[in-house]
Amino acid sequence: MPSKTVTVGSSVGLHARPAAIISEAAGELDSEVTLAVAGEEPVDAASSLLIMTLGAACGDQVEVAGEDQAAVDAIAALVEKDLDA
Repeated sequence: MPSKTVTVGSSVGLHARPAAIISEAAGELDSEVTLAVAGEEPVDAASSLLIMTLGAACGDQVEVAGEDQAAVDAIAALVEKDLDA
C-alpha cells in the first residue's frame, strides 16, 4: 500500500478549516486514503471530524496512505500546504 510521510503545513494544524478542505478532496477520490500520526490508528481522510481527532499541529509528521499513489500524493500535498492562509 503506497504511503507518504509529510509535515503539517497549516499554521493551526489539522483543525476545522484544513480538515474540511482535506476531507472534501478525499471524498472526491475513487480510492480510500487514511491519515495517521505516530503511535495512533489511521483515520479516514474523507472525514473532517476524524482528521481533527488526530490532534496534528503545525510541524507534526502525518502518514498518508491508500491504495492509489496518485490519491496519496494529492492528499499529502494538501496536508503540507498552509490551508488556513
